[in-house]
Amino acid sequence: MSDAAALEVSALSAGYGRFDVVRDVGFRVGQGEAVALLGPNGAGKTTVLKSIMGLVKHRRGTIKVGDADVSSLPAHRIARGFAAIAPEGRRLFLEQSVEDNLMLGAFHLRREKQRVQALLESVYALFPVLREYRARRSSFLSGGEQQMVSIGRMLMSDPEVLLLDEPSDALSPVAVDNVVKALIELRRRGASLLLVEQRVDVAIRLCDRLYVMTHGEIVDEMRPETVRQEGLGIINKYLG
Repeated sequence: MSDAAALEVSALSAGYGRFDVVRDVGFRVGQGEAVALLGPNGAGKTTVLKSIMGLVKHRRGTIKVGDADVSSLPAHRIARGFAAIAPEGRRLFLEQSVEDNLMLGAFHLRREKQRVQALLESVYALFPVLREYRARRSSFLSGGEQQMVSIGRMLMSDPEVLLLDEPSDALSPVAVDNVVKALIELRRRGASLLLVEQRVDVAIRLCDRLYVMTHGEIVDEMRPETVRQEGLGIINKYLG
């Protein structure tokens, strides 16, 4: 893992209408690192992800992906290789096939056919079941399989930073385990991940560092080994 930052957020304030949901938020994700944002519902975690993607306009602060300042870029520019998101609830086109959903992630690369095919093969190598179901309508998949498609669609844009919003939400224990194993494999390949997660055990298993958010602010930073040694109570005091 390099000391260079894959993602650096500084003094970010953002929100909806006249109200800030997050205030003066700052953190970094190193190259090849996985970082989690933890906190109760309404803490502002998803707003941070949306701000990085340009979906929520930030009022103050900077967002850098690698050496590029993306703070002022529109969402469609950020999605062209800077960052990509697997959103909460997966948000697939359920009447479309698995492969059609995956290919939407590579829309901006559509003229680079060899690159797109290589990305598709990489996704199928990560999730072999999706190759088997490539022509199946996405509505026929299980929740865990749909999450695989959502992550695969994110990978098809070949982003520098991967953002995942509640990837374990509403999944069976077996499906959660499969998703976590896939994310660990992505880390082995050198991917940089920012994870919003309610399940502390998932974050501990996957991430290098944990940031805790409450009321729109980051209130603590810790290592997974600290939580393992001192118990989940160290985080649960923030989660309520």
